[in-house]
Amino acid sequence: MSTTNRITIPRPGTGVPATVNSISGPSEESFTATFGKLLPAAQYLSTSYGKVAYYTYTPTTTTTSSRSSGQRVLLLHGVQTPSLGLQPLATSLHTQFPGAEFVLVDLWGHGLSSTPVLAHTPSLFHYLIDSLLAHLTWNSCDLIGYSFGGSTAISYIASSVSRAERVTSVALVAPAGLWKCPDLDKEKLYDSDFEVSKEHVMELLEGGPLIVPNDWQSRINNGEIVAEKIREWQMQTHTGHTASVVAIVRDGGVFGQEEAFKNAAKTQIPILAVLGETDDVVFEQDLRAAGVDNVVVVKGAGHAVVRQKVPEVAKHIGDFWQQLQQR
Repeated sequence: MSTTNRITIPRPGTGVPATVNSISGPSEESFTATFGKLLPAAQYLSTSYGKVAYYTYTPTTTTTSSRSSGQRVLLLHGVQTPSLGLQPLATSLHTQFPGAEFVLVDLWGHGLSSTPVLAHTPSLFHYLIDSLLAHLTWNSCDLIGYSFGGSTAISYIASSVSRAERVTSVALVAPAGLWKCPDLDKEKLYDSDFEVSKEHVMELLEGGPLIVPNDWQSRINNGEIVAEKIREWQMQTHTGHTASVVAIVRDGGVFGQEEAFKNAAKTQIPILAVLGETDDVVFEQDLRAAGVDNVVVVKGAGHAVVRQKVPEVAKHIGDFWQQLQQR
């Protein structure tokens, strides 16, 4: 039985404890027992704030004629669904760019990564990225960020010149950060009663209680990503997950990141945004107003475009990279 409801993540400004407590994530064995082994074997990085799980797709060709030879790509997932949710996109891109190295990382409180008992501000996730890039000995990389991962990628390059210099390009897929949610109730979101905040966050993210489809097992057996089941599994198995999700929505940059987008655009790092036409989290006009001019809209998809339209999303990102390589 999960004890997530008893975990309290401090808000910003409440002080940093002398010793940072970290809530461990579940085991890889427990994850693969439910979802199989679609991802490469998990690797781990130990940091001052807890353990980080990541997954590497190594280059399958080393020929110098390959356009992607030497390319390094870091993928950042959204809130609730961990790295497994980006597995279809990562494998599609890896097929297109066999000379590139792709790394997916479970962000704090997700998948197999720990939950630091610290305010979940953007800087906490910037620290994770810094630590992972240093661990991988990557001097530069391309970033792909989906939803909250997109907001994090933007705030990362906007946060300092040295960070921006490490990033070659940014591909945003349905990025959060500019969300103007009409149903947001800040009194409920920031209520001191965690149960009130949690219920409101689930309403915002799920439209109500989480509903797992009855055929989830057969769909997983067929290699499908059933995001609702992954979310439920984390809530039941990852002790720090639910508290982390609430903390991210409160303080992680899911909304209110207009200045970060504008500052990121000023870095002159090439940025692509791919949206679903019915997405209600981010809109083309808001991205353009924030300085992101290269926007592509995918028809017949919503905020889950990253899984609903994998070939189209992969093609747009691949075309973006090839255009940059031809400059």
